[in-house]
Amino acid sequence: MRRMMMSAALIAAMLGAGAPMAAAPATSFTADPASSRLEFTGVQAGAEFKGVFHKFSAAVDFSPDALANAHFDVAIDLTSEESGDKDRDDTIRGADIFDVAHFPTAHYVTKVFTKTASGYTAVGSLTLHGVTKDVPITFKFTPSAAGANLSGTAELKRLDFGVGHGDWKSTEWVGDAVKVAFSLNLKPKT
Repeated sequence: MRRMMMSAALIAAMLGAGAPMAAAPATSFTADPASSRLEFTGVQAGAEFKGVFHKFSAAVDFSPDALANAHFDVAIDLTSEESGDKDRDDTIRGADIFDVAHFPTAHYVTKVFTKTASGYTAVGSLTLHGVTKDVPITFKFTPSAAGANLSGTAELKRLDFGVGHGDWKSTEWVGDAVKVAFSLNLKPKT
C-alpha cells in the first residue's frame, strides 16, 4: 500500500498535478495606422464637436483566453489633432489646452482586463499634459483573416489632467467631459 501511495505521488509530481498551469500567451498585434481611427468628442458653447488624431501607435497583446497576459500600449501624437476648424485646432494645440510645445504626446498603458457580457473592459494609466490617472475603456475584439479589430470607447474629464488654462479652465464654454472612440485594425506582429 505504501509503495502504491509513493508511486501515485511520484506520478502526480512528474505530471505537475496540483501545480498552477501557466497562462496562455497573448497574441501580439500592431495597429495599422492607415485603416485605424482614434477620435474624441467634446462640447464647445453647448454644441458637440468631433476631433481625430491622425498619428498614433498601438502595440496590442491580446487573446480572449489569455486576459492575464493582455497588454495595450498606445502613444498619441497630440500635434496631429484635427477637428475641422482651424481656430479651434490652434487653440486645442496651444498653451491653454494641450500645450503641445511642452506635452506633445499622450500615453495609455493597460493594467487589468475583465470579460463582460458584451465584450471586455480594461483599466489603464493615461498620461496627458504631464498628469497620469487611471481611465477605464470598454471594447470588443473581433478576429479576422488579416488579424483583428479592436473597437471601443472611454470617457474622461479634461480638468482631471490639467487640460484647460485661463479662460479655457471654466466649463462655461468648453465642457469637462470628453468621450473617446477607437477602431483599430490590428495586424499580427512579425
